[in-house]
Amino acid sequence: MNWQEEYNRKLSTPERAIADIHDGNCVVMGHAAAAPRRVQHALAEHCEDYNDVLIFHMTTLGENECYQPKCFGHFRHVSNFLAKNSRDVVNNHEGDFFPAYFKDVPSMIGTDIPCDVAVFQVTPPNEEGYFSLGVSCDYAHAAIRAAKTVIVETNELMPFTYGQTLIHVSQVDHIIPCAYKLQTLESAAPTEVELAIGRYCSTLVTDGCTLQLGIGAIPNAVLQALGDKNDLGIHSEMFSDGVVDLIKRGNINGSRKTLHKGKVVATFIMGSPQLYDFVNGNEMIELYPVDYTNDPIVISQNYRMISINSCLEVDLMGQVASESIGMRQYSGIGGQVDFIRGASMAREGKAIIAMPSTAAGGVISRIKPFLTQGAAVSTSRNDVDYIVTEYGAARLKGRTLKHRAEDLIRIAHPDFRPMLMEEYERRFGTLSETLKNDCPTA
Repeated sequence: MNWQEEYNRKLSTPERAIADIHDGNCVVMGHAAAAPRRVQHALAEHCEDYNDVLIFHMTTLGENECYQPKCFGHFRHVSNFLAKNSRDVVNNHEGDFFPAYFKDVPSMIGTDIPCDVAVFQVTPPNEEGYFSLGVSCDYAHAAIRAAKTVIVETNELMPFTYGQTLIHVSQVDHIIPCAYKLQTLESAAPTEVELAIGRYCSTLVTDGCTLQLGIGAIPNAVLQALGDKNDLGIHSEMFSDGVVDLIKRGNINGSRKTLHKGKVVATFIMGSPQLYDFVNGNEMIELYPVDYTNDPIVISQNYRMISINSCLEVDLMGQVASESIGMRQYSGIGGQVDFIRGASMAREGKAIIAMPSTAAGGVISRIKPFLTQGAAVSTSRNDVDYIVTEYGAARLKGRTLKHRAEDLIRIAHPDFRPMLMEEYERRFGTLSETLKNDCPTA
């Protein structure tokens, strides 16, 4: 049987496909902008037909219909990375969260994460019968290998990407043709605070560096500040629109990368329609499974690797909380620690945690004597390298606890320096003259 005949034989509808999902099954769904929306809709419409179905996924954008209250009790949601639309589901006990590095998810699928059914969004097949996983490669291959039943939505509007994104018609059981726009994530314009953070981060980047950045205003502010840098590369968990501007201007060309020279490497992509148009059929962009992109040993092979991540708060020892606000789970670890360790292992590498000095409209300091009670430590004080706020950059690696506290107080918001200095005196005794001179508002 040729692949076209096999393709036609496997053509299905969402309703027929979900008939292969049974009570007690675990369903592993695609991630971020590649979440399978037709199957999500069908499951939500027929939720009363199911009991105790576990659904594993990570970030989903926009509305996930399986999060509707009518689905509670029929589906149990499990994730290791939360977003705006899933935080309440977990924190209200209609789902659960498990801590895990993103890179470890593929090895967990089929064992720690059972996988009876895998559901992903892909491109239509090429002339050889291969679908591309499009904008989300991450754990898809592992789930497709482990699943008893594989369902794909072949979205005509999914960008075709290169790297290790191909799966064959023979690997799937149900094919659901569709055409809908991918969910987008538009980044707000950076504020003055974020632009200042971006400028401080840019001073740590030199020509020929390979960068890892997340998504949001701070990564975009960093990218805006890199217009005078040359021959930059990208090896990242993901990237968004800001990278495209620097590629078009020639600042990012990957010419001095030591791994995947000339290529922009990631495991997933999310952003604007313009970003999706840019990556479609673009051979410069390569996506790989997350257990490759986020492997610290792989990351460390990039000369001058620079990781730039954000966090929720830092204590005076340099412990970083990025995932939870006290006991309330907010997001997940993703690849933060893996890229920090990979960058630290790389020749001339640097690991940066960047954040505004305050939260909640300026009433809370993100630099604190102690982390909020119950907060998870994401990056340990042994791994932390640079902390950057709008008031400067502090390198903590190789510094004593006393010197770390001094350096962090210098980049804290002036309104909170007196409080932090009081804690400093309780721990270490008299304030140093240099700290008094550096922080006169205290």
